[in-house]
Amino acid sequence: MAVLQIQPAPFFASKNRAFWNLQLAGWGAAFLLRAVSALANQQPLDLLALILVTTITGFSISLVLSVIYRRLIHQQPLVTWGLTAVVLFFAVLLHASIDAWVQGVYYGASRDTTFAQRLIGLLYLPLTLLGGWSALYYAINFFLTVERQADRLERLEAQATAAQLAMLRYQLNPHFLFNTLNSISTLVLLKQTVPANAMLTKLSSFLRHTLVSEPGGTVTVAQEVETLQLYLGIERMRFEDRLQTQFRVDPPADKAQIPSMLLQPLVENAIKYGVTPQEEGATISLVAQVVGPRLRVTVSDTGPGIRKGGSEGLGIALDGHGNRYTSTGVGLANIRDRLAQAYGEEHRFEIRSPESGGFAVMIELPFATADEAAQSTAPAPSAQIPSQPLDIAVMEKTPRGAVAPCDVGWADWAAW
Repeated sequence: MAVLQIQPAPFFASKNRAFWNLQLAGWGAAFLLRAVSALANQQPLDLLALILVTTITGFSISLVLSVIYRRLIHQQPLVTWGLTAVVLFFAVLLHASIDAWVQGVYYGASRDTTFAQRLIGLLYLPLTLLGGWSALYYAINFFLTVERQADRLERLEAQATAAQLAMLRYQLNPHFLFNTLNSISTLVLLKQTVPANAMLTKLSSFLRHTLVSEPGGTVTVAQEVETLQLYLGIERMRFEDRLQTQFRVDPPADKAQIPSMLLQPLVENAIKYGVTPQEEGATISLVAQVVGPRLRVTVSDTGPGIRKGGSEGLGIALDGHGNRYTSTGVGLANIRDRLAQAYGEEHRFEIRSPESGGFAVMIELPFATADEAAQSTAPAPSAQIPSQPLDIAVMEKTPRGAVAPCDVGWADWAAW
C-alpha cells in the first residue's frame, strides 16, 4: 500500500543552517542594494561605511528578535501578536535611533538637522526591513509546524490502516481453525487417530507457513498458491475425491504482489458452499493472469451457486467501484475490507453465479512485482524536523548517535 510521504523542503532539513543562510543572504542583499543605489546616485565611497554600520545594526537587532520571537511563537495568538507588535516597535525605534546618531557623527555640522528630525526621517527603513524580517520568521516557522503536523497525521493514518489490516488478517485464523479443529475432533471421536494425526501435522505446517508473513505484508502469487496447497492438503483429508482443484498461474502473474492470505478465504468459501453441499463434490479452479497493467485472479467452483439453492447469498455489499454484490459472510467481507484498505478505488471485486450453477470471484489489482512495490512504498529519505523555532535548533549527538535538537540562548552563540 502506497502511503503519501510529506517531507520538509531540503533547504530546511537543518533549521539552524537555514537560519544563518537566510540571515547572511537577506542582510547581505539589503547592503548590496543600498550600496548599488548610493553608487548609482554618485554618492561618496565613504558612505558605504555608513551603510555597512546600518546593515550590521539591523543584523544584530534581528538576532535579538529571533530570541524573543522564539518564546512568543508558542504562546496564545493574542499574546504572540500583541507582544510581537510591541517588541517590533521598540526594535524599529532602536534601529532608527542608532542610524540617526551614526548619521549625526558622519555628517557633523554639514547638515542643519536635529536628532529628532533624523530619527523621524529614518523610521521607514528599519520598519520595512525589520517588519519584513519578522513576517518571514513567523511564516517559515508556521510553515514547518504545519508540515510537521501533516507528516504526523499521515503517519498516524498509516498506522491505523496497518492496524486494521492486521485485525482483518487475524480474523481469518479463528475462522479457519474452528473448521479444521472441528474436523480433527470428529476424527478423534471416530477413533481415526492416524488421519487425525496427519491432519494435525498438516495444520501445523500450514500455520507455521502463514505466520511467517507479516499481517499487513504482501507476498507473490506463487507464494500464495504454495500456502493454498498446504491448506488444500488439509481439506483433501476431509473430502478425499470430492475435492478437485485446477490451478493455472501464467508466468508473468506468479511474481505479482498481493496481500498475504488473500486467496485462502475464497478457496475456503468455495469448499464450504461448493464442495460440501454436493454429494459428488466440486472442482475449484484458480486462474491468475496479467491483463494490461493489472493482475486478475479468478477463483471459481462448480458447486450449486446462488440461484440453485447454495448458501452463498448471505447479504449485500459493495465493491471498490460502488457496485452491489452478494456477500458470503466473514470470508468475502474480510477480503473486501482488506482490498479497500490496501488499494482504495484501484481494485475491482466481482462475483458471478450463472444459471447453470457454479460460483466465481474475480479480483483485479494493480500489477506490481516485489521491487516495484518496494519502490512505491519506501519513504524517501528526509531529515527530522526539530520542534524548536528556526534559529536555535542546534544539532547535537545523542548517546545512540542519533540527531536531536537542543536549545541554546544568546550567550551560547558566541562560543558556537
